[in-house]
Amino acid sequence: MIKLKNIQKRYNTKAGFTYVLQQISFEIAEGEFVTLMGPSGAGKTTLLNIIGMLDGDWEGQYTLDDNPVHELKPKQRLALNKQYIGFVFQNFNLLDSLTVYENLDTPLSYRNVKSAERKSIVCDTLDRFSIVGKKDLFPSQLSGGQQQLVGVARAVVASPQLILADEPTGNLHSSQGREVMELLKKLNEEGTTIIQVTHNHDYAAYGNRIIKLKDGWME
Repeated sequence: MIKLKNIQKRYNTKAGFTYVLQQISFEIAEGEFVTLMGPSGAGKTTLLNIIGMLDGDWEGQYTLDDNPVHELKPKQRLALNKQYIGFVFQNFNLLDSLTVYENLDTPLSYRNVKSAERKSIVCDTLDRFSIVGKKDLFPSQLSGGQQQLVGVARAVVASPQLILADEPTGNLHSSQGREVMELLKKLNEEGTTIIQVTHNHDYAAYGNRIIKLKDGWME
């Protein structure tokens, strides 16, 4: 599903080029659950943003399901992002001015899903994540664990083939963290490919493979 070849990311500074990622090459098959690990500054989030097409300023070759991302224009990458990818962020990234229901509805509106179908999908997702009672609340009215559950629900509401999770349990206490990881594991068992970034070895064990980064290089 994913093929990366010699991915490099650098910044131009007064002292010359500073590399954040260097010569990153690996493949991820459809249905895998892969964990990116490494110390702070290793380049994990940068790599996740490249895979998620949130960052277009890099070198190398990236193929997503036979789509040559490195050859696509920004508009084409955005369309591919909407078609394939769901994101789970450490800081939730929910829209504060929207209710839980509206936060889940938004990704579907981007995909031109008809109103009646959107309503059905959102209601099913609210039920699946046991947050029906929270649908009219705003993010500020939810606990951290509840916000992250909504964040995971929003990531999966449009049935993406790939979920990218950047420290999805970083702001949660242990029982909430395990709950989120169990949700991701279940989604993976249902066929969704998942790439997560974590520092937690217990949570890394939910996946079937670990890729380690250090100082921008693969170990």
